[in-house]
Amino acid sequence: MLLVLGIVLVLAGIVIGFTALQPHAAALPRDRRRPFEEESTSQLSRFAGAAVRLLEERLKRRPTRIYRRELLELAGLRLSQADYIILVIAGTLVAGAVGTMLRGFGLGLLFALVSPFLGHLVLVLLISQRRAKFDSQMGDLLQLLSGGLRAGHSILRAIDAAAAEADAPTPEEMRRVITETSLGKDLLESLMDTAQRMESEDFTWIAQAIQINREVGGDLAEVLDQVGGTIRERAEIKGQIKALAAEGKFSAYILMALPIGIVVMLSVVNPGYIGVLFTEPLGWVMIGVSIVLMIIGGLWLRKIIDLKF
Repeated sequence: MLLVLGIVLVLAGIVIGFTALQPHAAALPRDRRRPFEEESTSQLSRFAGAAVRLLEERLKRRPTRIYRRELLELAGLRLSQADYIILVIAGTLVAGAVGTMLRGFGLGLLFALVSPFLGHLVLVLLISQRRAKFDSQMGDLLQLLSGGLRAGHSILRAIDAAAAEADAPTPEEMRRVITETSLGKDLLESLMDTAQRMESEDFTWIAQAIQINREVGGDLAEVLDQVGGTIRERAEIKGQIKALAAEGKFSAYILMALPIGIVVMLSVVNPGYIGVLFTEPLGWVMIGVSIVLMIIGGLWLRKIIDLKF
C-alpha cells in the first residue's frame, strides 16, 4: 500500500511539475511589452508570487511572530516574512513526500514536523554567523573611523565612509545608523540599538566612547585608537582561549555523536538486534532515559567549555 502511495506521489509530482513549467502564451507580442512589466514565463513562478501576495495580505490583517521580519534582517536575508514562510511550507511538503517514499507515512510525518524547526534553526545559525562576523570586524571599523576623523570628517561622515569601505555585514548596520540619525534619532541611541541587535560588547564600548567624547570633548580619533587597541588585545585573548578549548569541544562533539552513530551502525549491520529496542516498552523507556541523560550531559559539557572573560 505504501509503495503504491509513493508511486502515485511521484507521478503526481511529475505531472504538476511538467504542467507548471510549461511556457505561458503571452497576451501581447514581446516587442509591445515594457521590459519592467514583462511577466515570468513560468506558471510555477506566478503561482508562488500569488501565494506570497495572498499570505502578505493575511499577515497584514493578522500579524504573527513566526519567522518575523527582524530575524530575517538579522540573518541578512533579503526576503519578506511571507517569502520565507512559503519556502518553509514548500520544504515541509517536499520533506514529507521524500520521507513517505523512503520508509512510509510515519517517517514522512516526522520529516514534515521537523522541517519548520529546521527553518528556524537555519535562521538562528545565520544570525549567529552574521553577529560573529560583525564582531570580528570591529578593529577594521575603528581604523576606518579614526582615519576619517583625522581627515577632518564629522563622526556621521566618518561612519558613512566606513560603511562604504567595510565588508558585510558592517555596511548594512552603519547605513542603518546613518538613516536613523537622518530621521531625527539620537546618535547614541542608534549606536546602542545596533550593539544590542548585534549583541556586540565591543560595539557598545565604541558607542560609549563616542558619547563621552561628545560630552567632554577631546580628540575622538585618539580615543578610538585606544579602544581599538583594547579590542584587538581582547580578540587575541579570545583566539588563544578558543585554541585551548578546541580539544574539549571536539571531545564533547564525539561523546554526543557516539551513541547516535552506534545506533545507526547497528541499524545497518544488524537491524534485528537493534529493532527490539524500538518494539518493546522497556526499549522505549531506555530511549527516553538516554535522551534525557544526553541532554544533561550536553549541557554539562557546554558549561565546561563555554568560558566567560
